[in-house]
Amino acid sequence: MLAHLYNWTIAKASHRHAEGWLFAIAFIESSFFPIPPHPVLGLMCLADPKRAVRFAAICTAGSVLGGLFGYAIGHFLYESIGLWLLGALGLVDKFPTAVCYLNEYDAEAIIIAGATPIPFKLMTLTAGFTGMNLATFVGASIVGRGMIFMAVGVLFRLFGAPIKAFIEKYLGMVTTAFVALVIGGFLVIGLLSGDGEKTADACSNATWESVGMTRK
Repeated sequence: MLAHLYNWTIAKASHRHAEGWLFAIAFIESSFFPIPPHPVLGLMCLADPKRAVRFAAICTAGSVLGGLFGYAIGHFLYESIGLWLLGALGLVDKFPTAVCYLNEYDAEAIIIAGATPIPFKLMTLTAGFTGMNLATFVGASIVGRGMIFMAVGVLFRLFGAPIKAFIEKYLGMVTTAFVALVIGGFLVIGLLSGDGEKTADACSNATWESVGMTRK
């Protein structure tokens, strides 16, 4: 099923309403959709590098607004919808860890999740659940999401043709690098500094009970 969703998502990059689909996918990915908007953004930037920054801005706006939707689910509908979503996405066991990191690092945790392949939807739901300051959440989301999407847009705008030629020639290497980035993203959250390694270890081993929650 995931493969079908991925193929469906990629197909939207060439749709005549591609910008609308990019916004929609970025929006729903921040709260419940399992496929990130990066593939659609990348393909659209490859097809039209001159509009890459515009595409990146659309993606950033959709993702931040979608994050607010995820925040609302976590804050108001955690028990009825939020917990079900976590289960459907396979993130139930990661939720206590996310709560711990948000309690310890606040905006920094949102920025890192927004700028790396860490599931952003996990952090938006968690932020709502913990009652994170809304202005801080929005600001951190803009920084984190904008950092990754706008970087893609600017690079394609400045070096669109060479990047496109490079990707077409070295697709295997690019794919390998992306996989390495995904793995690295999941490691970053466990290497946050702040109070030191002890705190990071404590969050890595967080349980539902240790963060004051009762699993339903």
